[in-house]
Amino acid sequence: MRNISLLTLHRMKTTMKNSLIKIFLLLLASLVSGCKAEESMEQVTKRVFDLAAVQCEMMAQSLDSLSTPRSFNGTSLVTAPAKWWCSGFFPGTLWLVYEYTGDEKLRALAERETAKVEPIKWVTDDHDVGFQINCSFGQQYRLTGDSHARDVMHTAARSLAVGFNPTVGCIRSWSFQLDGTNWQFPVIIDNMMNLELLLSVAKTESESALEEVAVSHARTTMKNHYRPDFTTYHLVDYNPADGSVIRKQTVQGYADESAWSRGQAWSLYGFTMMYRFTREADFLERATVIAEMLLSRLPEDGIPYWDFDSPNIPNEYRDASAAAVMASAFTELASYVEDGSRYLAMAEKQLRTLASPEYLAEPGTNGGFILKHSVGHFPAGNEIDVPLSYADYYFLEALEKFANKH
Repeated sequence: MRNISLLTLHRMKTTMKNSLIKIFLLLLASLVSGCKAEESMEQVTKRVFDLAAVQCEMMAQSLDSLSTPRSFNGTSLVTAPAKWWCSGFFPGTLWLVYEYTGDEKLRALAERETAKVEPIKWVTDDHDVGFQINCSFGQQYRLTGDSHARDVMHTAARSLAVGFNPTVGCIRSWSFQLDGTNWQFPVIIDNMMNLELLLSVAKTESESALEEVAVSHARTTMKNHYRPDFTTYHLVDYNPADGSVIRKQTVQGYADESAWSRGQAWSLYGFTMMYRFTREADFLERATVIAEMLLSRLPEDGIPYWDFDSPNIPNEYRDASAAAVMASAFTELASYVEDGSRYLAMAEKQLRTLASPEYLAEPGTNGGFILKHSVGHFPAGNEIDVPLSYADYYFLEALEKFANKH
């Protein structure tokens, strides 16, 4: 009996020892997890910008004198010429990283990459002039006051305004036909983003006609692009002769009546930006109802599926680019309303998720891009679950906006 009791006692001690070890490990894991959760947004921002500096230098070394980054196919960098609609985002990213770090080497790279985009200032048949010039030369002018950058913006804004039709009340997105289309006067929700160039130049050059074009475009978009639930169509085609609506589509979404997530992001950002420049109450009201719609539909981690109405949710691709654009807009919108805490909380959630290992690249990987997991044009099979330059740009912009609020 004595031997059995000793054996039992030994087993009890062993069991207790193992239990204590498990408890210790669980407490340690909890402590580590707690430390990670308590990382301040200031620390998150520094960590991301430190990575961005490494990635941007890596990417810049991969570019020749004409190419701009488009995406990464898993083995090599995918580039495009300056006429590609995204050509202004990498220069803009470089300017944002320079602003945060003060590294003159990054400024030199930003100037080099920005110069590639200058010929776009003469383009009069494509609304993306706003993206291309405002995100590159616009950032250069904001940060340096460079007079040449200001002149480029002025020329580009006038080129963009050429596409305005006063009968329709909008700027035409393209004055050329894309394969398989027969649009007469297509206007896409993305075009709201390009109005920032017009408004910026209208302010610096005291050129009120440019602001009038932007305001007309925004109000016409507000009238015709939206469904009763304040989700937006991607494209509205107008009759240029009388301004009537011919049809409404969602070309890059799941279906014409679905809520394509990046379109909703452009929508939120666009009307928030319009209020920043004009202080017109109807633009703030529209931005607010769009924000409320998004808060009710976003997943728990804040990163939208590529289309809110995809039938495959939750087994569907996420779009980091849409989240980054939304985070920037939510952060700004929070400062324009009486209680913006919910908008700021969503922006923080999105930024923390994007800064997590699931979305943030490791140094020296991802072709030099900062974020993973964006979706370009799913229905066309283009750029699905890949890094994209505009995701990086708006992610860094959102982090800087958030930091400036604290």
